[in-house]
Parts: sequence; C-alpha cells; structure tokens
Amino acid sequence: MLVDFNTLSEEAKVWIYPSNRKFYPQEIEGLKEKLKAFVEVWKQDDDDFKASVELRYNRFIIFSGEGNSALLNADIDKLVGFVLQLQEVYEVELLDRMNVCFKQGEYTQYKELKDFKKLIKNKAVTEKTIVFDNLVETKLELENHWEVPISESWYSRFLKKSKTNS
Repeated sequence: MLVDFNTLSEEAKVWIYPSNRKFYPQEIEGLKEKLKAFVEVWKQDDDDFKASVELRYNRFIIFSGEGNSALLNADIDKLVGFVLQLQEVYEVELLDRMNVCFKQGEYTQYKELKDFKKLIKNKAVTEKTIVFDNLVETKLELENHWEVPISESWYSRFLKKSKTNS
C-alpha cells in the first residue's frame, strides 16, 4: 500500500537510486506517476506492507517500505526490474552505486569514483564537502546519515590516501 514517507517508522527499509543526471522538468510529473503506480502494485498481495517513494533533488529515487512479512527475493527483483525499465525510458544510470553524488554549492554533482578521487587529490572537494551515502538502509539512517561531510562517510578513506600521497 502506498503511504506518505513520514508515516513510516524509523526502521523502514530504504533503497536509494541516484541518477547520473537530474531529471528534466518535463520528465518529473510522468516519472512521479510511474513511481507511485509501481509502489501501489509492488506488494499488493500483502495488506500489511506499506511503501513510499520520493524523488529528491530531482536526482535520487528513494523507495521505502515496511511490514511484518519479509521482503522476498522476488519483491526485490520486481523493484530492480522496474528501475531497469526507468533507466531505459529516461536514458539514465540508476544502478551504479560506485559513483559519487555530492554537493557543490546549491548543485548536486555526480561523478565516477575515479574522477571523485582526482577532485580530492586536487583539493576541489574537501573533508567538509557534503556527500550522499546511498548505501544507508533504514529511514533513520536516511534522515541522519545520508547527507554527511566526506569526513563522516566511507569516502573519508580517500582523504587519508590523498594526504599520504601528498
């Protein structure tokens, strides 16, 4: 059942799919309709399952869900299959989790990890640069640890390498 994100508990599971580009204004309404339509039928046979979907910064698709019954592999397969369809329709990359999303001023940037390492080495980003940790797993983690300075994220290991290589 599709519910408002704010009604889910802190333990609700989240899945974050960052797009390699912002969705264009003319794509947003249709994308949101597709996302909601998917969530409405995702686990429609499970009356206890509540799910939500959000589009943040016109770049991140965030699914969340909870219920007493466990999500089965088939449920995750449906989600990934849907995301693969979105990639084709919108000609975006959503499944590559080894790319880095970070804030530069008011803009959200998306870089391949090797390019991000170069930005660190060249000091174009600092330990205070806000990165998005798309590996968070719960609503609580999303709310508290999704947007963090590099120094508080797993990307901090590249800061250390950069300092030792200087």
